[in-house]
Amino acid sequence: MTKITSEHLARDAFVYVRQSTSDQVLNNHESRRRQYGLVDRARALGWVNVKVIDDDLGRSGSGIARPGFEKLLAAICDGRVGAVVSIEASRLARNGRDWHTLLEFCGLVGTLIADEDGVYDPRHPNDRLLLGMKGTMSEMELSLFRQRSLEALKQKARRGELFLTVAIGYVKTSHDRIDKDPDRRVQEAIALVFAKFAELQTVRQVHLWMRQQRLPLPATQYGPDGRKVVWKLPVYNTLHHMLTNPVYAGAYAFGRTGSRITIEAGRKRIVRGHRKDRSAWDVLIRDHHEGYIGWAEFERNQRLISDNANGRSFMSRGSVRRGEALLAGVLRCGHCGRKLHVAYSGENGNAGRYHCRGGHLNHGTDWCISFGGMRIDRAVGAEVIARLRPLGVEAAIGAMETRRAETAEKRRQVDLAIEQARYEAARAYRQYDAVDPDNRLVADELEHRWNERLLALRTLEDARDALMARAAPALTEAERERLLALGADVERAWHSASATPATRKRIIRTLIEEIIVRVVDDALDLVVRWAGGDHTPLRVRKNRVGQHRWSTDADVVELVAVLARQVPDKAIAAILNRAGKATGRGNGWTRSRVCWLRNHRGIAPYREGERAERGEATLEEAAEALKVSEATVRRLIADKVLPAAQHCKGAPWVIRAADLQDETVKRTADARRQRRPASADQRQNVLAL
Repeated sequence: MTKITSEHLARDAFVYVRQSTSDQVLNNHESRRRQYGLVDRARALGWVNVKVIDDDLGRSGSGIARPGFEKLLAAICDGRVGAVVSIEASRLARNGRDWHTLLEFCGLVGTLIADEDGVYDPRHPNDRLLLGMKGTMSEMELSLFRQRSLEALKQKARRGELFLTVAIGYVKTSHDRIDKDPDRRVQEAIALVFAKFAELQTVRQVHLWMRQQRLPLPATQYGPDGRKVVWKLPVYNTLHHMLTNPVYAGAYAFGRTGSRITIEAGRKRIVRGHRKDRSAWDVLIRDHHEGYIGWAEFERNQRLISDNANGRSFMSRGSVRRGEALLAGVLRCGHCGRKLHVAYSGENGNAGRYHCRGGHLNHGTDWCISFGGMRIDRAVGAEVIARLRPLGVEAAIGAMETRRAETAEKRRQVDLAIEQARYEAARAYRQYDAVDPDNRLVADELEHRWNERLLALRTLEDARDALMARAAPALTEAERERLLALGADVERAWHSASATPATRKRIIRTLIEEIIVRVVDDALDLVVRWAGGDHTPLRVRKNRVGQHRWSTDADVVELVAVLARQVPDKAIAAILNRAGKATGRGNGWTRSRVCWLRNHRGIAPYREGERAERGEATLEEAAEALKVSEATVRRLIADKVLPAAQHCKGAPWVIRAADLQDETVKRTADARRQRRPASADQRQNVLAL
């Protein structure tokens, strides 16, 4: 008794075609031909209308989204499918959910399932049992295959012999070994990346520098001839991958990334490429092959990259950012343990203030600590200068070597590119020269290639000539002496206009790991943790409320308070300017500025006649009372005959009126008045000094 009825034949037969991977689609042609050949089997069974669903070519049947399978289920539910034809059950599904869903729908609408072994009706218990066992065995088979292949890969990886891909800069020398690429240009280009990262210390700065200098990097390209090295300007991801790949440190690593499985719309979704921590890597073999850098330098680079990840970690310092604050990312609160942030204010936005408000943002608590950055920056800068002073001359010589090497690095890369371009041009010429000149179809193409290589060579030579033309001249003897002098005087070099805040920040981050800060009363208690492991305690006085970087010096405020008891505001401004005193912003004094300072500090203005009420006299009043010249009064004061006080140079003399009545003062004044008789010439005036 046949299971195929006229009702089944009245519907369409659907042939489901699937291969698990793209590699199978490209290489396993026979399997695909067998599946498409099932169309003839369906017609041999009696179906006239046969449709093929091949939307799932290159898709696994282990539970991921499959549009072809969804289309098949929809057609079954619509009652349009009389039979589903496939080679075996594994073609339809490799997981129990999809397989039993298919059986359930086929049993409900009376759809048959056919493979190379026979025809099954899911409504019959025996067929349902047999199909269920086939689906279970198919799922188990896939798990076994996967487990065996993974264990074989891991076993080979534990020996350091598994190379699915080879990083640029290396080539396979055998099935289980790799070595540096013999191309010297490739080697030096990769070495340049690590050298610039050691200098600039951020991946982004290396990326920007190489793009600005138009220096290409090697990249891998696969074509009909296999693996080929091409040169192009780098992107950020290329440099980041190169700097974080342990293969360039001579280490073999396997299992650095993993996969995550999520359920989306009822389907399994696999996300690959998830990075693991180093402790979770499956295999790590150091000194496996020759590296471009050492393992110690590789670990240092990873710490730098991790520290430069702004906002990615609670413990990261963040990269060097714009702004005047030198300690951004280095300070940590000693009260709650959070990293301090910096905020800028002021007219130019360069007044930095450090604050800790993580608890306020996350938990709604009060702000932790907040303080201005000027004093703490100066204090920590002084500590850094003290540590750098013995290395100043060495740093100056290093700066000169860096300036000389900047152009040499780029010229070296261009020279290597020219050397390779000459080889390519010579090779194209040999190919052109070897062909029969009468075979114009081939000769014309080879001549065109030769001309292209010659043009590329000429472009590189022009680039080298332009680089040499604009190369920075060598340091003159005067510039060299000045640079060495700056090296000997580290403090002057630190405060030099050419030393940018970014440069100072990089120096600080090189020497200092972290600074723990606590606010105790009116001071900041710091613990500086240096890169070598040393700890230095430091105490910095904290500004009181109302104090800021533009505050007028306390001695100037005190002087204004004293002068306000002697002269009006206009005279005070003149006295302060003659004494070389300036405002908090470095400006000169005017009557309005003196008036503002008095009002701000609560200093009463000068009132006419208040000196007389206190029994005080000025220099002019003393000269008039003693009937001598002002110069004589000055001499009396200098000889300490007449007591007087002057609060600063240029300020008025303060003389007590009672001292002018002293007999000694009067006798001395009379004697000096009579020492030289007045001139008989009535036209001669008294000289007032």
